[in-house]
Amino acid sequence: MDDHAGFRAFARALLEAEGFDVVGEAADGASALYAAERLDPQIVLLDIVLPDLDGFEVCARLTGRGRQRPAVVLTSSRDATAYTDRLSRSAARGFIPKDRLSGTALLALAG
Repeated sequence: MDDHAGFRAFARALLEAEGFDVVGEAADGASALYAAERLDPQIVLLDIVLPDLDGFEVCARLTGRGRQRPAVVLTSSRDATAYTDRLSRSAARGFIPKDRLSGTALLALAG
């Protein structure tokens, strides 16, 4: 879930090449919530900066009410230090900078 179509295409190609089944994409928080409800993914890679709801709010809604799925991993072009406090309070499984995205990194946090 990312507002930049170019990054979504890159992430899809990279993750599919590493054996992931990418079941959906979304460009904003509201669409991410709708897609996750409809598609029931095991893992959601979620950008922190979205045009409507930020990734932390989307994560809270996806993981609320004792839900076991999906495993949410946050991402951003900014370093994790920009979000230290919010990441520590988040229900996300972790954080991967966009320039370090890999299937291995994603599984290490969400698996």
